[in-house]
Amino acid sequence: MGRTVAVFDWDGVVVDSAVAHERSWEQLAVEEKLPLPADHFVRGFGKRNELIIPDILQWTRDPQEVRRLSYRKEELYRVIARQGHIRVLPGVFELLRALQAAGIPCVIGTSTQKENLALAFELFGLGVFFQGAVSSEDVTRGKPDPEVFLKACALAGGDPAASFVFEDSFSGIRAGLAGGFITIALATTNTREALLPQKAHRIVKDLSEVDPGWLIRGRLD
Repeated sequence: MGRTVAVFDWDGVVVDSAVAHERSWEQLAVEEKLPLPADHFVRGFGKRNELIIPDILQWTRDPQEVRRLSYRKEELYRVIARQGHIRVLPGVFELLRALQAAGIPCVIGTSTQKENLALAFELFGLGVFFQGAVSSEDVTRGKPDPEVFLKACALAGGDPAASFVFEDSFSGIRAGLAGGFITIALATTNTREALLPQKAHRIVKDLSEVDPGWLIRGRLD
């Protein structure tokens, strides 16, 4: 078995940013005078803006306009996040420190943008724990396709079969499983009951329930 790498989704796994993301979509809809479906946030959670804007919101399919709207949405997100509407989730620092001490590489595989990661690194000092990140700009296929996790794992020379994906969204859990990873589902966004049908290898409340020994041994036992 090859090298074990810890691959972390970002929003809902490392940081609680749901309020900032939801408000940024609401502000964008007001700015653009566009309709916002009541269930848009639930349906779009964990997905790339490039899919949300044309398929879920059905605002436009013009690639240039999708890019403009996506860029503006993330600008609004960062303004709102800086106002205090983002926090590090329980267990994050403890797990990252333990993995760093054990020599387990940690990487990020996320649908968010690099500038959003940079903001959280600035606010909370998280950047020192990660060896690399693959974000929405680096992939052509969003979750549930495993591209983002496979690329992130490869950054640290990991073997997916021996590596762990930490996810909270349905599409992300499916992506982890499709990539052949040991997939840990976090009940930070959805309930345990809602996560059960996704068939993750383990469901935890948040990262505080993750045993670093799993990654040190490369297996769940």
